[in-house]
Amino acid sequence: VDAAYGDNGLDSDDEDSDYHQESYKESYKDKRRRAHTQAEQKRRDAIKKGYNDLQAIVPTCEQQDFSISSQKLSKAIVLQKTIDYIQFLHKEKKKQEEEVATLRKDVMALKIMKVNYEQIVKAHQDNPNEGKNQISDEVKFNVFQGIMDSLFQSFNASISVTSFQELSACVFSWIEEHCKPQTLRDVVIGVLHKVKSQLY
Repeated sequence: VDAAYGDNGLDSDDEDSDYHQESYKESYKDKRRRAHTQAEQKRRDAIKKGYNDLQAIVPTCEQQDFSISSQKLSKAIVLQKTIDYIQFLHKEKKKQEEEVATLRKDVMALKIMKVNYEQIVKAHQDNPNEGKNQISDEVKFNVFQGIMDSLFQSFNASISVTSFQELSACVFSWIEEHCKPQTLRDVVIGVLHKVKSQLY
C-alpha cells in the first residue's frame, strides 16, 4: 500500500510540475504576444502622427472644398503633396539665392561707383581750378546724348505701347533690366572712351 501510495505521490508531483511548466510557457507566450502587439500599435501610432504632422505642415494638404472636408486624404495623396511642396520650396530657395547673388552684384557696382565719385570729389577739392572751363557745353551734351542714345536702343526694343498698363509694366521691367548700376557704369565708360577718342 505504501508503495502504491508512494507511487501515486510521485505521479502527483510530476503532474504538478508539468502543469506549472505549461502555465509558465503560456504566460511567457502571452507576454511576448502582448509586447509585440504594443510595439506594433506604437509603430502605427507613430506613422499616423507623422502623416497628421505632414498634413498640418504642408499647405496644399489642407482641405479647400467644404463638400469633401469630412473625407480624409489618403496616405498616397499626403506623400505626393508633400513631395510637390518640397520641390516647390527647392525652386523658391534657388530663386531667392539667384536674387541675392544679383543684389550682391548691384551692391558691388554701387561700391565701385561710390569710390569713383569720392575720388572725383577729392581731386576737385585738392585742385578746384584744374580742368575748369576746359570741357565745353557741346562736349557735355555729346556725352549726355551718347548715354541717352545707348539707353534708348534697349528702351525702344523693350517697350510696348499697346495700352497704358502694358507701357507701365514694360517701363518698370526695362528699368530693372537695363538701368542697373553696373549696366549704367559700362554705358558711361563706353561713351567717355568714345568722346575721348574724338577729342584726342
